Amino acid sequence: MPVPAVSAAALYDAAASGALSEADWVKSTFSHQNGACVELAGIPGGVALRDSKDVGRPALCYTYDELAAFIAGVKAGEFDCFL
Repeated sequence: MPVPAVSAAALYDAAASGALSEADWVKSTFSHQNGACVELAGIPGGVALRDSKDVGRPALCYTYDELAAFIAGVKAGEFDCFL
């Protein structure tokens, strides 16, 4: 089933409405034990990303399409130069 398109404004409105406080945050099993990692949470219309070391800072919010494009780039090795 296709995911409906969501505007960036609607995504940020969902995050501001309190969706992040009720979100189930997940981090990779590949994360460092010292807490140096990021966490993702599903929110209405997309995904939020935050720094696990400082969860009080604002989360970054992305649409499903934006996240899919980033993951495709990671899988294709486009960001290997940052490792």
